Amino acid sequence: MSDDYGQLLDATIQHLENLKSRGVRHVAIAPQTLRELAQPVKNFPAPVQPATQIQKSPVAPKVSTPVQPEIFKSVAPDLSPVARQPSPDKAAAFATLHERALACVKCPHLVSSRKNVVFGVGNIDSPLMFVGEAPGADEDEQGEPFVGKAGQLLTKIIQATGLSRADVYIANILKCRPDTPGQSTGNRKPTTEEMATCIPYLHEQIDLIRPKVIVALGATAVEGLLGKTVGITKLRGNWQMYRGTPLMPTYHPAYLLRNQSLSEKRRVWEDMLAVMEKLGMPASEKQRNFFLKA
Repeated sequence: MSDDYGQLLDATIQHLENLKSRGVRHVAIAPQTLRELAQPVKNFPAPVQPATQIQKSPVAPKVSTPVQPEIFKSVAPDLSPVARQPSPDKAAAFATLHERALACVKCPHLVSSRKNVVFGVGNIDSPLMFVGEAPGADEDEQGEPFVGKAGQLLTKIIQATGLSRADVYIANILKCRPDTPGQSTGNRKPTTEEMATCIPYLHEQIDLIRPKVIVALGATAVEGLLGKTVGITKLRGNWQMYRGTPLMPTYHPAYLLRNQSLSEKRRVWEDMLAVMEKLGMPASEKQRNFFLKA
């Protein structure tokens, strides 16, 4: 082995160790590079390059780190502060879908009572998507899902994983708040007919986002996505599939506001740990011990 080749090999190993220490678990190597690496080593005239430039060498593995916001945008986390922008075509398709939803009048009784269409919010390139039931009074007022007390709790749950609301996408089965005739407060569950009318918008959102994991918040979200009316207590924590995408059913944050027991909070957190594992996100010892009795 020539000195140049040995130095380059050492530099490559050091670069890979660097990536590993940052949490990267996979690297991309072009097929041509693999073929070249399989050939016997002869002469290696190219000068040794710094580790940060190794991927430009004709025989060195091409190491690529995804450019994504905060903790992840693919299976391997990336600590780069530069956020990946959605492709123009995807962004345009999403904007068109948004405009269609805003103009929707398919449910006259909901149209007459709504203040805003609550389309969804977040990163349309996110591998993680949360789906809830329907907007409440706060969401109808602000035009954004999960901004009331239950939404504030959901935000805390997301932050506990090391992410922010901006890293994920959040939507509902229904885009309009279910009307509550004769009631000044409170919410009601969407009807089967309302869900069937509105859910094509959600299906299109999911098809455009193409998340790697969906978290269904509560029984209504599970029913809307999977057509299952089995109690959420039986389904939560058990992976399901939505058109080829892993789906984790868990309790709605509103349930945790009604039931403050440590055991129920722990169950939801165990579901989130499973989601983190499915996405390849690291979980610290502190995170693993959340809501465990001392």
